[in-house]
Amino acid sequence: MDDSLLKIFIAVTTFAVVVQAGILVGLYLSLRRSAARMEALATEVTSKTLPTVETIQSLLVELRPKIEVLTTNVADSSAMVRNQLGRIDATLTDVLDRTRLQVIRADELLNRTMDKVEETSEVVHKTVISPLRQVNGLMTAITTGVEVFLGHKRRHPKNGAGVPQDEMFI
Repeated sequence: MDDSLLKIFIAVTTFAVVVQAGILVGLYLSLRRSAARMEALATEVTSKTLPTVETIQSLLVELRPKIEVLTTNVADSSAMVRNQLGRIDATLTDVLDRTRLQVIRADELLNRTMDKVEETSEVVHKTVISPLRQVNGLMTAITTGVEVFLGHKRRHPKNGAGVPQDEMFI
């Protein structure tokens, strides 16, 4: 029985090796077909892209001097703009400083003027208006005294105040 069991194992092993060999041959043939397809695809890509790459290279060779000039011009322009912006900044700073100074001066002038107007108003009030009121009061007193002395009636105010009670009701 051992001999028949050994033969079965050898037969099964042989069958497994043959199946593996068949799978390997199938893989080899499949890879070979894929490699052939890949080579054909690579050849096609190369044949289509190589002229494009050569065209791009020739275009870049033609455009390179123009691009260099453009780059130089942009660099020069940006330097000039930077310098002009620096000048404008300095000018605006100077203008703002001068404007601030003038505003401060105008504010001080206005404050001094307002102080002088107040002082002048106080002086006019003390020296002109107060004495005029006193003189007016004195004149009123003298006029009233003279009227009373001469026997004239007192004047009634023009606005209707001081009207006797009897005349109010008609």
